[in-house]
Amino acid sequence: MAHPFAKHKFKAQKTSRGCIRFDSKLEASYYDVLCERVKRGEVVFFMRQTPLHLPGGTRLVVDFQEFHADGTVHFVDVKGLPTETFKVKKREIEARYPIEVECVFRKDVKRMADELLG
Repeated sequence: MAHPFAKHKFKAQKTSRGCIRFDSKLEASYYDVLCERVKRGEVVFFMRQTPLHLPGGTRLVVDFQEFHADGTVHFVDVKGLPTETFKVKKREIEARYPIEVECVFRKDVKRMADELLG
């Protein structure tokens, strides 16, 4: 277990929205965007921290699995900076399953928040 005062290697700051804890402010901001999209009817519902499993016990946990009003399902990972490990796991997941793991970056979250939340 990490020391409670240990700094994250990418300077991510844990934050919360009510009783929900997030690994970063960026992930919490995307959560806010998703909640607004649910209110608007664009997204029916979403789940957090969805594990995608690979052979050998490897897994990629995506930040959000979104179920859109048009019937599509999106697997979204919020990234400040994608690591090499993430890139490899993403490539393996997409080769094994008929899905795409979408990366949403800081600039994307900011743009979405500005459009939806003002």
